[in-house]
Amino acid sequence: MLSRRSAPLFLLAALIGCRTSNRSADFGPGNFRQLLATLALGLNTGNARMAADCFTVNAMWSSPPDPAIRKGKQALFEFFGGEKGRGQPMSLLWHHVVYDPQTGIGMGEYTFTYRIRTHGVALMHVVGGKIDGWREYELESRLNWEEMIGENRF
Repeated sequence: MLSRRSAPLFLLAALIGCRTSNRSADFGPGNFRQLLATLALGLNTGNARMAADCFTVNAMWSSPPDPAIRKGKQALFEFFGGEKGRGQPMSLLWHHVVYDPQTGIGMGEYTFTYRIRTHGVALMHVVGGKIDGWREYELESRLNWEEMIGENRF
């Protein structure tokens, strides 16, 4: 049993442990860029396994306001085409990618094409070097990237 003196220290240590357990000290912005490059390569080459391997076993993928959430690496593997692949090629192109190693939160601005073209932003939570949470916000558009952003280039 904890004494009254040691309880606050124990609680503080537990909280610090919980906050840092999802972070990897050696996973930084360069690693995040490589992770997203691997995801894009998997999708762009029809390699659903490569793409799904960028996610944790219990990862979640959502696209608000759509209430559907894809849960788990296996569900993402099937969503990305599974063993049979998708009927048409996919194209994912990252434009801007940022990552905060303190929180394990990253984001990327992208263009995705599969039957339709969308431009969007995905927010991701990384755990152990894999994507554990994905939330994307996108807009369908016939415009290419340069036309979409117009003169607000950076």
